[in-house]
Amino acid sequence: MHNRLIWDKDGRDWPNRQASRFVHAGGLTWHVQTAGSGPVLLLVHGTGASTHSWAGLFPLLARDFTVVAADMPGHGFTTRPPSSHLSLPGMARAHAALLRELGLDPVLAIGHSAGAAILARMCLDGMITPRTLISLGGALLPLDGLTQKVFSPLAKLMAALPHPPYLFALRARYTSMVDDLMKGTGSVLAPQTIELYRRLGSSPQHVGSAIAMMAHWDLTPLRHDLARLGPHLILGSGSNDRTIPPAVARKVHAMVPNSELAIFDGLGHLAHEERPELVLALIRRAAGVPPRPPGGGGAAPPPNKKGGGGGRTGGGG
Repeated sequence: MHNRLIWDKDGRDWPNRQASRFVHAGGLTWHVQTAGSGPVLLLVHGTGASTHSWAGLFPLLARDFTVVAADMPGHGFTTRPPSSHLSLPGMARAHAALLRELGLDPVLAIGHSAGAAILARMCLDGMITPRTLISLGGALLPLDGLTQKVFSPLAKLMAALPHPPYLFALRARYTSMVDDLMKGTGSVLAPQTIELYRRLGSSPQHVGSAIAMMAHWDLTPLRHDLARLGPHLILGSGSNDRTIPPAVARKVHAMVPNSELAIFDGLGHLAHEERPELVLALIRRAAGVPPRPPGGGGAAPPPNKKGGGGGRTGGGG
């Protein structure tokens, strides 16, 4: 068993592979996907996922935006930093370094689960200044009660031991564990999508990075800072999300003045993978993109690169 995924083997049929490249930034080698033209839109996936999470949404967004997505540090095909860099501030700094290397300044930022927290931290610390931030099943608040008391020490213990990632990877490869984990999100996914999660779960580096990330995760400072978030915040949540229930989005909505709720009926934590067209409609509305005529096209404005003078698109709200 290889410690990390190998692009020529494990990435042979990776979704949107034609948009992939490898970029050196912040001491890491990143797997990055970019496509399209127009205002820059940044996608950040959640813990334990990768760029494959945007498989259906990515090409749809590329019709109207310059879309950039990357495997976060230690995940998928991106190399792993020291475990201490997998904290929320560390992940925010890493993504900021990637954007500097790419020379891109996102007008819209969309994060799923922990990815939403990374983007919120980047906004609060002035690393990015998007007009709109869209949180999809966002992990924006600390775990409550007994879950927090048990989960964090357990994650830290697992992160300190050498064998749990390998044991998890073996179980992911040879048992139904991944299928059960996916069902636990409340989402119904296609078999090929579950197979990609199984491939990721079979990588000790990927699993170890996810564990280390959880062990170093502290959302308490973010909770205290959310009320001063600058961008308009759209809180998308699946009504059947069993990982981060809609109640969390409602709490954040009450805390952040410049925010709104968007509930996806019948969908789970991976709503953007179940029904990418529904999430696309939300994003286009937030960006002020007019409905696309049948077979329509038209030239898109140039990317909003730093120093490049491209204007921002209209915001949501």
